[in-house]
Amino acid sequence: MFNSNRLSMARRRRRLTAKALAEKTALSAMTITRLERGENQPDPETVKRLASVLGYPEDFFFADDPEDISTDAVSFRSLSKMSVKERDAAIAAGSLGLQLSDWVEARFALPDPNLLDLSYETSPEAAAKSVRDYWGLGERPIGNLIGLLETHGVRVFSLSENTKSVDAFSFWRDIKPYVFLNNFKTPEHSIFDAAHELGHLVMHRHGGPREASRQVEREANAFASAFLMPANDVRARIPRSIDAEVLIKAKGRWRVSAMAMAYRLHVLGRLSEWQYKSMCIELGKRGYRTREPTGVERESSIIWRKVLEQLWQERTTKNEIAHALSIPLDELEGLVWGLTGVPSPPVRNVPLSTIK
Repeated sequence: MFNSNRLSMARRRRRLTAKALAEKTALSAMTITRLERGENQPDPETVKRLASVLGYPEDFFFADDPEDISTDAVSFRSLSKMSVKERDAAIAAGSLGLQLSDWVEARFALPDPNLLDLSYETSPEAAAKSVRDYWGLGERPIGNLIGLLETHGVRVFSLSENTKSVDAFSFWRDIKPYVFLNNFKTPEHSIFDAAHELGHLVMHRHGGPREASRQVEREANAFASAFLMPANDVRARIPRSIDAEVLIKAKGRWRVSAMAMAYRLHVLGRLSEWQYKSMCIELGKRGYRTREPTGVERESSIIWRKVLEQLWQERTTKNEIAHALSIPLDELEGLVWGLTGVPSPPVRNVPLSTIK
């Protein structure tokens, strides 16, 4: 049977309204609506037309229902700047990520989740310290946050959303935590996003609709700042006199943006309100408001690299994986390649892990 939910999912991934899809397929808007409601079964020619326009294999529309991810359960960054189309497309990507996750976990033993439940904690600073203590990190800078999260059982995926409005999101699925990162952002931005989502996972696991609360977003930001830049380490390393050169050099140690470094110093009392505002103006003049002229290397996934290397040894092609999941190749690549440290290869029939 044709699965109406999968048609709706594919349309959301391509950011199309029902009217826009109708126009592209030369079908009526009412036909699309009835198909998505499950009121009609399409003929083979209609299925072919839908699959061609949406760029999905025909088999995709006849598979079981995709797993529904409730918008109330998802923590989004920058929700206020995000359109409904962008939100729905990102959540649909999350559903595809769960399919891929199940496929991988049926073949590989991944680390069990090892996160604290800090729902009771009201201080992000204390929560960040608790996680660091629990994982035995001390106060040293974190060299690869994505790898650290994966080691402790967080399932990390990439988002192929080339938009400024979608940063990252996270959610719990039963006992497993998931994080989706938009790696079109600067490496520093993505690192902070990953720490922000960790804050949500440990502090807001049992909360209500997190995206509706500005308070929880502020808490996750404060957690990320404290987790990446431990107070004692920052106080010990930053000299008494701070100028832009000192700050730009310091940000490389903790692998954060210049603006995040400045804000942390302000929170810790090392920059007064006037000094902080002046520093932001100076950093903006140097091009640090929207980019990082002296940036760090992008982090890469440990788990995905190992999985891809094993699949390469087994001569399992990315075409075969996409076929098994009944998803397009571009969706498969979008969920993985942003985490491997190299650009996505061209879509063609080559082994999934040609990455070395």
